[in-house]
Amino acid sequence: MIDMESHIKDLLSDAINSAVRNKDLVFPEGLEIILERPRREGQGDYATNVAMLIARHWGMKPRDAAEIIKAHLGQSEYVEKVEVAGPGFINFFLSDEWLTGVIKDILAKGPDYGKSDIGRGKKAQVEFVSANPTGPLHIGHGRGAAVGDATASILSFAGWYVEREYYINDVGLQTKILGRSVQSRYFELLGKPEHAPFPEDGYKGDYIYKIAEEIIAEEGDKFFSLPTEETLDYFRDYALEVILNEIKKDLEDFRVNFDVWFSEKSLHERGLIDEMVDFLTRRGLAYEKDGALWYKSTLFGDEKDRVLIKSNGEPTYFASDVAYHKDKFDRGFDLVIDVWGADHHGYVPRMKAAVQALGKSPDALQILLIQFVSLIKGGKLVPMSTRAGQFVTLREMMDEVGVDAMRYFFLMRKCDSHLDFDIDLAKSASTDNPVYYVQYASARIHSIFKEAASRGVAVVDPEKVELSMLSTEEEKALIKCLARFPEEIKKAANDLAPHILIYYVYDLAKAFHSFYNAHRVLGEENSLTNARLTLVRAVKVVLLNILHLLKINAPEVM
Repeated sequence: MIDMESHIKDLLSDAINSAVRNKDLVFPEGLEIILERPRREGQGDYATNVAMLIARHWGMKPRDAAEIIKAHLGQSEYVEKVEVAGPGFINFFLSDEWLTGVIKDILAKGPDYGKSDIGRGKKAQVEFVSANPTGPLHIGHGRGAAVGDATASILSFAGWYVEREYYINDVGLQTKILGRSVQSRYFELLGKPEHAPFPEDGYKGDYIYKIAEEIIAEEGDKFFSLPTEETLDYFRDYALEVILNEIKKDLEDFRVNFDVWFSEKSLHERGLIDEMVDFLTRRGLAYEKDGALWYKSTLFGDEKDRVLIKSNGEPTYFASDVAYHKDKFDRGFDLVIDVWGADHHGYVPRMKAAVQALGKSPDALQILLIQFVSLIKGGKLVPMSTRAGQFVTLREMMDEVGVDAMRYFFLMRKCDSHLDFDIDLAKSASTDNPVYYVQYASARIHSIFKEAASRGVAVVDPEKVELSMLSTEEEKALIKCLARFPEEIKKAANDLAPHILIYYVYDLAKAFHSFYNAHRVLGEENSLTNARLTLVRAVKVVLLNILHLLKINAPEVM
């Protein structure tokens, strides 16, 4: 099947070159032909403003330039007509032959329909969630998990080799606080709270008590006779293992599987921080001051230089992050994508500068910021505070709402936009619920083929079907919507924006429901029934492809 966007751009480029030769005009250097899909009916299937961009170079009004370009356009069997509109837009209307070709192309490619090769030969890594293993995952982590996982799937569908990675923060102050929190609850439960007072900044959730109860069940009071400082590592390591295992289970049930679980501890054990410091020093990008080692980050646009090694010899968190990103690029990734909470936005310029210092383009690091999620239930905001231990866990939401609704809702806004998650809406079995509305299209499609089978209506080879019978407004709108899928994949991959597919799958479901409500598929004259069944088969293919990418189920019954 022809790439229609590329085909129209080629037609326009050839027309402009022809006009330049025939009219003694100039072809502007760096001219970019941009196509968009008009939002209003009657404005064609594609439109371009190229005449407005070129008019001043030709010394004429944009509409006159548009007419000249139109007059030099070559013939195409896929373009029914071309119109000049408004101040100089050029609108393209596609032919019925192109419409029938879309259906055949979809059914020929099946699960490969929509795939792209824009990432061919390139490697991308998506690092996401990476929550401290100091507590259960909450809904904010869930949104980051959905965004990171869908982004990775889209890139893979667009031709990239992709790895998913989770960075385990298993060293540092927060892990020590975790250990002290569990240790304190251990002694408290055994009636000796004075042995290890609860730290002021400790973790207060009920899960801390549960971990302490597990330790008591396994070890009893064996730690009574030992100094608390000597047993702290045990409590920390035990808690980290328990929580990390729970995190892995929660993510697996949320349909997220990582290729690599990278331990921060390994940065130290493998000498990667020292290796990074030596690399920057040899490049003249590190210097000593006040007993500490500093990195010249201001050379790369940062607001101030940053400390790598503190005066006591300990590396900073920033040093660990730089070493980690150096290791990512050393592993051969062309594109590194980090998914962070929005509260880390101030850290972005610092890391972009570090990537430049490592000899990479700052664009080789892309950072997706995940804005906060507010839960609404019964029309009221659900109060949450992570520090106070008042939060809704990912597990609780999966149990109450279900994975399909969660993944859909988490993706239906740009990730850097605040999200109000209406629990009641997400659970409702009504068309007001967008994920229900989309999945209902899947159920309707299944019911059509089930009914067809019961009537003895067989599926016909699309080459033997009179697809020209598909001539109504709803049928054409549905086919045009199907044709958009490859373009939507490219946009979602280039922009690292999975919400684009959520918008698209809703449009597709809407176009299908409109067709379904307006026309009978079965019970018509044979040629029309076969044509409509073939169209529904194409819808099923595209719908399944999208839902598979988003890891949302396509139910057969609702």
